[in-house]
Amino acid sequence: MIPGGGQPNMQQLLQQAQKMQQDLANAQEELARTEVDGQAGGGLVRATVTGAGELRALKIDPKAVDPDDTETLADLIVAAVQAANENAQTLQQQKLGPLAQGLGGGGSGIPGLPF
Repeated sequence: MIPGGGQPNMQQLLQQAQKMQQDLANAQEELARTEVDGQAGGGLVRATVTGAGELRALKIDPKAVDPDDTETLADLIVAAVQAANENAQTLQQQKLGPLAQGLGGGGSGIPGLPF
């Protein structure tokens, strides 16, 4: 506004906002391409999700399959998917956290961000 007044002008603010928007879009695209794993039962069940939390794969070791005890297998599947999603959230915080802090406020108030 005032030259030397220490306040950024509107053009600078607009450029910063556009850069942050592009950086956020790039980070979200990277998260969508990145895969993380979670496991349960000592690796008998493994789940793979994208950094955005989309389930991509589920692998079940035949040793985990007991026709007389499907409840345990179901619990292992849920635990593996939850572990994978926790890993995806950690990745989201690593990738998006610094961008959210740049918006002022550590990311709270940004829809869709878990932090």
